[in-house]
Amino acid sequence: MFENLSDRLDRSFKLLKGQGRITEINIAETLKDVRRALLDADVNYKIAKQFTDNVKDKAMGQNVLNSVKPSEMMVKIVHTELTVLMGGENEDINLKGNPCVILIAGLQGSGKTTFCGKLANLLKTKRGKNPLLVAGDVYRPAAIEQLKIIGEQIGVPVYTGESNKEPVKIAKKAVREARNSGHDLVIIDTAGRLSVDEEMMNEIESIKEAVNPHETLFVVDAMTGQDAVNTAKEFNDRLNFDGVVLTKLDGDTRGGAALSIKGVVNKPIKFIGSGEKMDALDPFHPGRMADRILGMGDIVSLVEKAQEQIDEAEAARLQKKIAKNQFDFNDFISQIRQIKKMGNVKDLMSMIPGMSKAIKNLDIDDNAFKGIEAIIQSMTPDEKSNPAIMNGTRRKRIADGSGTSVQEVNRLLKQFDETKRMMRMMTKKGGGNLARMMRPN
Repeated sequence: MFENLSDRLDRSFKLLKGQGRITEINIAETLKDVRRALLDADVNYKIAKQFTDNVKDKAMGQNVLNSVKPSEMMVKIVHTELTVLMGGENEDINLKGNPCVILIAGLQGSGKTTFCGKLANLLKTKRGKNPLLVAGDVYRPAAIEQLKIIGEQIGVPVYTGESNKEPVKIAKKAVREARNSGHDLVIIDTAGRLSVDEEMMNEIESIKEAVNPHETLFVVDAMTGQDAVNTAKEFNDRLNFDGVVLTKLDGDTRGGAALSIKGVVNKPIKFIGSGEKMDALDPFHPGRMADRILGMGDIVSLVEKAQEQIDEAEAARLQKKIAKNQFDFNDFISQIRQIKKMGNVKDLMSMIPGMSKAIKNLDIDDNAFKGIEAIIQSMTPDEKSNPAIMNGTRRKRIADGSGTSVQEVNRLLKQFDETKRMMRMMTKKGGGNLARMMRPN
């Protein structure tokens, strides 16, 4: 996500390196390159021009301190303007009403149905809601079945309307059913089309008028670039939706939709989705996204993901074991499994400041931990809790049992010892207080 744009912006800032101060002459070439980078990322032309004009106005009005390089000042200004361009602040979803009704709209293939499940899962697990999913796409039988499967997966009931084939009636009855059965949240999936057409627009308008939703979200495939922005404008002109959801940000997307959509429709991006897993949905934070675009990482989001997966009591228990030098392979594999729950490994690493460039061309397989897990699972309980007893015979047996080589087993044992030593050093210095680091805010 945004890799090409990040590289282009980085090259643009290098044009100012070695310069003593920002002038109209030396900034012109830099901003010309920035504008090209934005256009290559499929950002709307008018928005790209307005963006660079804003940056120029801010840059020319700045007195560059002796301690700050012009290129660093430019990065700061661009970061601020990127944040403003994408909305400035995170805007939360409206959950007022009992039941609260959320209407989901978008084109076919944008990921609407999957998003409905992700949103229900997020609001159920993190906001304590009791959701009811509504299968309002009666034209595509697979959509109803897909929503049922998703509902079973996340433990959320799905209202289908049985033999009813009228989306407006289904939506109205679903809201009534939710009220009667104690559900405080209704998420309505609606039909999409391959392109915007009058029939679809009339139908979604009728549904909105019938149920009077507290929140209407437009789901858009980020991989469609400017087409996504144009479609969003057409929908907004008719629906006046409340926010945008960008899906498939883990795909080969240039980022133009994320950077343009707020400026075109003047509606905030509220969620971003990446991957098919039900927990692969995050609130959109413009400032954090600007950090990632400029290669600064996103340590706040990384810590939040860690807080969601790591239990405070477990972290405290682990810290005590590290302090007593009792960290073993049972703890090691437990930590690996918690990391895997946090999401795509490469995405997680890119959130660490300075790491995005270092890992850009690395092929980091999400299955990279499988070999390690196989080796540890092939150990006896005594070997897991007391790695010091490992001898040549045990290592050979573990290698045979895990389908690996003795060399791979030796490599893991060496990595384990180094990890154990490093964690103990951090704890002694006071930087390894895992319980404090992972304590929810």
